[in-house]
Amino acid sequence: MPQIQAGQSIAVHVPATSANLGPGFDVLGLALSVCDTLVVHTQAESGVSVSITGEGAETLPTDETHLIAKTILERWAELGFEPCGLRIEATNNIPHGRGMGSSAAAMVSALAAANALLPADAQSGAEEIFQAASRWEGHPDNVAPAVYGGLTLSWTTDAGFGTLQGVLHSDIVPVIAIPDIELSTAAARGLLPESVPHALAAANGGRVGLLIHALAHEPAALMVGTEDFLHQGFRAPAMEQSAGLIAHLRSAGHAAVVSGAGPTVLVLSNGQDGAQAAAAAISGYAARHAETTWRVRIESVPPTGVRVEVL
Repeated sequence: MPQIQAGQSIAVHVPATSANLGPGFDVLGLALSVCDTLVVHTQAESGVSVSITGEGAETLPTDETHLIAKTILERWAELGFEPCGLRIEATNNIPHGRGMGSSAAAMVSALAAANALLPADAQSGAEEIFQAASRWEGHPDNVAPAVYGGLTLSWTTDAGFGTLQGVLHSDIVPVIAIPDIELSTAAARGLLPESVPHALAAANGGRVGLLIHALAHEPAALMVGTEDFLHQGFRAPAMEQSAGLIAHLRSAGHAAVVSGAGPTVLVLSNGQDGAQAAAAAISGYAARHAETTWRVRIESVPPTGVRVEVL
């Protein structure tokens, strides 16, 4: 069995993501400019060590049970390679449990690192990383923008997963409001009903079509295009603070939605002036509802996703 070469060092940069964007449940995803960085060193000495800076530094494991280390080792074994020792330095800027794709980012960065440390003739492309990460996540909406960047439209078939990059108007500016509370994706999904009435499904399908048009060509239509009928209302009891902020923002004309499974709130703003107005509206709301602390960030959308550099 061939062995991974010791003495290699790489850095992996992967963006945060926001899925759904309102009505595009499990379909639409958007890369955000905040990113995690992973530095991986292969070494002759056996064993795994992980140092963590930022999100999760107090709670995540620092040995081979860390998700990223575990995934790298499992990926090498799956491909028939004998592992070597690993020293991993993780700088985590993506909040955990907030609906910003932290688990997808971890999986994508691990698979990209595992791939880059293989011999050149055994390395694969972005498509295989996308497929492998989507299998692990179970759906591709966060994985796709983490791998490819920009706006993505994804789907699932019996044969696997597919995605395309959508057109994104240059005036679209994401604003995120991150609360000081967490919500697991599993808990949020557990609130969804098994079925919805046909009328709601039809209305939601219409909004998805309008949203894709608004994102590409007509940002003025974002308010109507971001209206959701499939998931946000059902999940609201688990994130009352987020639901309240979204209602406030939408009543003021801002296209606010839940980011992924929540509880982060995403506003798709039309231009920098709109983004500044949305940020001010969030801050004003937070000042009147001090039971929750919000971090407000005006983001951009990186056109490319995960990136690997040899050190």
